[in-house]
Amino acid sequence: MTTAKHIPIGSITCGNDLPLTVIAGPCQLESLDHALMIAEVMAKACTDAGASFVFKASYDKANRTSLSGRRGLGIDEGLEILAAVRERFGCPVLTDIHDADQAVRAAQVVDVIQIPAFLCRQTDLLLTAGRTGAVVNIKKGQFLAPWDMPNVADKVASTGNSNILLTERGASFGYNTLVADMRSLPIMARTGYPVIMDATHSVQQPGGQGGSSGGQREFAPVMARAAVALGVAGVFIETHEAPDTAPSDGPNMIPLDRMPALIASLMAFDRLAKADPLPA
Repeated sequence: MTTAKHIPIGSITCGNDLPLTVIAGPCQLESLDHALMIAEVMAKACTDAGASFVFKASYDKANRTSLSGRRGLGIDEGLEILAAVRERFGCPVLTDIHDADQAVRAAQVVDVIQIPAFLCRQTDLLLTAGRTGAVVNIKKGQFLAPWDMPNVADKVASTGNSNILLTERGASFGYNTLVADMRSLPIMARTGYPVIMDATHSVQQPGGQGGSSGGQREFAPVMARAAVALGVAGVFIETHEAPDTAPSDGPNMIPLDRMPALIASLMAFDRLAKADPLPA
């Protein structure tokens, strides 16, 4: 049986055999007040349910479907906001980077650097992220099999940094469609690294609205429950108080007012799964 690695993330610890970690926040940063509002709701919901909490948000959405898509506040203002959230609530914070030049700057502020799925095989990006010493969350590319991910993780680990998370976010299944293969979760868990289920991006419909991505947010809680019942380390969920007016990924984000009940139910599944783990 593979020994589960325990990864320190700021004030919390994440592992496949530890209580659930919830990585949650808006798709992209909109303002300081907005980020603090969402973080406050999520921090309380996770505390009440007994889950660990990592706040996530992007300062730049560099892979928008069309040129007209809103990309975000940029790295300067974005990192200032993430630092403020971390200071106010004491929670770890996560953001994604898109080129190697951003890695060191981001690591000075955030606890977790995220490698976007489209970029998960970019060797220089992975090596630079690893050398920062930050936790590196690697999203599995829509074009990769789960058994390909050890090679990806090895690139980061070669820098001496083994603080790695592996995230499932669905695989391409024809045009504008993703499918989540739940077998990928225990397969990636054989590495020992904590496995995260991205419940919201796995129901995304890439480019499904022509100039932007669509999504089926009603199925995001389904994905989250299914994954947590298998005993994963964490779930990644994007949330917004008004998803239909959010600047990006609104169709697959869960409304903020539904998150406390969802997290409470996920923790019930998590307790059951962790008390009776599946064999590796």
